[in-house]
Amino acid sequence: MNQRLALVTGGGSGIGREICLGLARDGRNIAVADINLVGAQETTAMVVQSGGTAIAVHMDVSETDAVHDSVIEVIDELGAIEVLVNCAGWDELMPFLSTDEAFWDRVIEINYKGILRTVHACLPSMVEARWGRIVNMSSVGARTGGISQSCIYAATKAGLIAITKNFARNLGPYGITTNAVAPGAIATPMAVEQSLSDESLLKRVVEATPVGRLGTADEAAATVVFLASEEASFITGACLDVNGGLTMS
Repeated sequence: MNQRLALVTGGGSGIGREICLGLARDGRNIAVADINLVGAQETTAMVVQSGGTAIAVHMDVSETDAVHDSVIEVIDELGAIEVLVNCAGWDELMPFLSTDEAFWDRVIEINYKGILRTVHACLPSMVEARWGRIVNMSSVGARTGGISQSCIYAATKAGLIAITKNFARNLGPYGITTNAVAPGAIATPMAVEQSLSDESLLKRVVEATPVGRLGTADEAAATVVFLASEEASFITGACLDVNGGLTMS
């Protein structure tokens, strides 16, 4: 089981990078997929230096043909994909009235349709193996409507929870589980530079979090690693909150 191949989108930095490292420590072979190929290569080097097996793959989840071609590349090099972690995402902080339809479309193409594309491309391998793990990265914004994120971002992350439940119901007979993880305020470089760059907002978020601090990328990643494991075989259709108690559902 431990040698199953995991494809992680958005694996070139932040939580995605920690997921790759965590899955590699758990014995998985890793395909690090990211639109930032340099970041993916850096993560791959870290996995290899730790004794794991990994390849870097350039993947733009907003392009159907690009996703298909990248998945074929991974399968040709490392074999069937049986673990898929959808961590790629994008947003830009701005007031709603400052956004336009092009912005809305870009967020939806990456954060929502991107998941549909990767699952559609990877699913045949899982169905053939009669075993699979799909983990979708949602957000606390799906629960709150967005603390500092755009409303479009929050809506796509809420939509991922519905997708997760639908896939769990329909793919379970094939031995495939589908779950989501909803991180809260996680101290990644991008979050600190963007959504948590406002010191007053950061202070309010920490004060509203019962554990009294931001989360770390490896804490979010550990939840994903568990859901990708055999031990989580009876968990499907769930959305696990990793937010220090900021929201409780």
